[in-house]
Amino acid sequence: MKNFVFISPNFPTNYWRFCKELKQNGLRVLGIGDQPYDELMPELKDSLHEYYKVSSLENYDEVYRACAFFIFRYGPIDWLESNNEYWLEQNARLRTAFHITSGFQEEDLPRIKYKSQMKEYYHRAGIATARYHLVDNRENCLAFMHEVGLPVIVKPDNGVGASDTHKLSAFEDLDHFFETRIPGVPYIMEEFIHGEIQSYDAIIDSKGDPIFEAGNVTPMSVMDIVNNNDNSIYYIVKDLPEDTRRAGRATVKAFEVKNRFVHFEFFRLLQDQEGMGKKGDVVALEVNMRPCGGFSPDMMNFANSTDVYKIYADMIAYDSSLFPSGQHQFCAFAGRRDGRPFRVSNEQMEQKYASHMKMRLRMPDALAGAMGNEVFIATFPTREEMDQFYQDAIGE
Repeated sequence: MKNFVFISPNFPTNYWRFCKELKQNGLRVLGIGDQPYDELMPELKDSLHEYYKVSSLENYDEVYRACAFFIFRYGPIDWLESNNEYWLEQNARLRTAFHITSGFQEEDLPRIKYKSQMKEYYHRAGIATARYHLVDNRENCLAFMHEVGLPVIVKPDNGVGASDTHKLSAFEDLDHFFETRIPGVPYIMEEFIHGEIQSYDAIIDSKGDPIFEAGNVTPMSVMDIVNNNDNSIYYIVKDLPEDTRRAGRATVKAFEVKNRFVHFEFFRLLQDQEGMGKKGDVVALEVNMRPCGGFSPDMMNFANSTDVYKIYADMIAYDSSLFPSGQHQFCAFAGRRDGRPFRVSNEQMEQKYASHMKMRLRMPDALAGAMGNEVFIATFPTREEMDQFYQDAIGE
């Protein structure tokens, strides 16, 4: 029996489904987390062979000892994953330490975590990327801003999501950024891309080939959602556009991705942009070597009438999957902010869209910054029906 160590299987709360499908496929699933065992969801308890509690997952030595204990008890670890952006670096460090060759090693981290180093691999894939400058001093940053024009985007070169991301719309904004930046954090400055964020989401086998593909669209800037405390919307597409599919597959090959669930973000240009392409072209944003966050895996299931948790577990166990996809629909996410006045109440939303509603829930505080507090997830066969849903969901 192969051993699969799942780091933080309790968060996000839907990740117990990965554990369940892995166990059903005959793997020994061993969890490491910082939540007391008695507080774990019953479904997660049933999906684990054993659970090792650490006082903090931030403490590498504790997590290392947990892995060593599992090796002593069950033999070598075949897989170690969290499917969580936050733990990617620790996961790679642990794989390297214990000679777990089924995932990224420490030496792989720069190209998959640093936005500046991703650019070379996008170039290999033949996909345009924004011009950039690694933030050093005010004079050089100003020179770059004059070169590419305003606005520019500044964010950590190694960052998660849209946190600590700044849009500088005037040259004077640079002074405020330097005054308020987090000391010691390397930042990257990029030219502004006039585009809508779209994604390529896929489960990749050991040969670097996709066994499942989907995508989503974020009509609103995640940076603005976080910085302005806006409502949040995005949706899983009914059918993945062919140019997004081609860009996603080329990126998989360029980054040498294998045995992973990935979420690659692209811009679709909203206007012609010099050096980037024509309106409608797909250009690079960043790679994320893990599933799209929150409840996106469930939304992919709703949109494609399938089970990505099962397909992922099949990839791990069998390096393939015959799990089918059924009817395709749009799957819409609407996250409302607490304290906002809405034209249609939460209860009215639930009643009006009862036949479409797949989930209504409170988003965990750790995810609410980018995704809102009160969440509605619904499926629609047409774009027009989905647009009406969004008018009702975020109309104030």
